[in-house]
Amino acid sequence: MGHDGGMEPVSAEQFTETLARYATGVVVLSAHDDEYGDVGSTVTSFCSVSLEPPLVVASIGTLSRMFDTLDLQPTWGVSVLAADQRQVAGRFATPGRPGATVLLTGVRYHRGEHSGALLLDDALTSFECRTYARLDAGDHTLFVGEVLAVDHVRDGEPLLRFGHGYRSDTRPSPTRP
Repeated sequence: MGHDGGMEPVSAEQFTETLARYATGVVVLSAHDDEYGDVGSTVTSFCSVSLEPPLVVASIGTLSRMFDTLDLQPTWGVSVLAADQRQVAGRFATPGRPGATVLLTGVRYHRGEHSGALLLDDALTSFECRTYARLDAGDHTLFVGEVLAVDHVRDGEPLLRFGHGYRSDTRPSPTRP
């Protein structure tokens, strides 16, 4: 407790360390726009919201090229990464990265029929969305997407974000990545 009887504010470091203990799935969100071309970003703040209508939500940093693209382009694609796609996640999380087609060198992909977004062939699943709603949330914006189509679904283990790194499970790792 603080000296005024209230709670101490949570520091950015404390908040980051706390949430690093929460395992999340990893997706690559992508969109195509005439101004920006093909844009993609690794997103770990992603979840389903509603079954009827089918809605998902992605949290996108407001200072990112992905935000600028989604601000102009209402349709986008989501590829849920498999455990063996750690390198793809890293490519799309690198600051100042080149366009999505360059990042996908050596990776099989195709364009979504409804969004024109790049979808990864070897992802656990890929689907296409249209922005349904937006909500400003601090330094991020929550993009709620209505799922327009499911591209494919395959069996496999998911890639997870846990403890500041990517993993295929949440067992303790001997070293911090």
